[in-house]
Amino acid sequence: MTRAGNAPLFGPPPVEVFDPVPEDDLRAAIVAGVPELLDDLDGDTRNVLLTLARILSTLATGEIRAKDAAADWVLERLPAIHRPVLAEARALYVAGEYGSWTERRPEVRALARYLTASVREVYPS
Repeated sequence: MTRAGNAPLFGPPPVEVFDPVPEDDLRAAIVAGVPELLDDLDGDTRNVLLTLARILSTLATGEIRAKDAAADWVLERLPAIHRPVLAEARALYVAGEYGSWTERRPEVRALARYLTASVREVYPS
């Protein structure tokens, strides 16, 4: 991200200081964090769902997107049954709100399972 922005706060441009992260290292690192991320599903639902979307988007395209942009990318490819939950998470994120997910736990968990399975399809570890 730092290299992509290439905007120093002080000193030389980041592309002159930092080597690119090898793609395989990036992919392995983001996939390795999925189990710990899922541990926070009930406590930080919105961000966990959006981070899973971001992981899937990054693995599939090689592009690191903001959470809302990654959700847009995933929403275009997501089965209709899962779209409302991810769309709600995205809308809450854009509004700076967290919302209550208590009533939607089954849908949330189904989406999380789907996204996790999709990540494993794109990057089997």
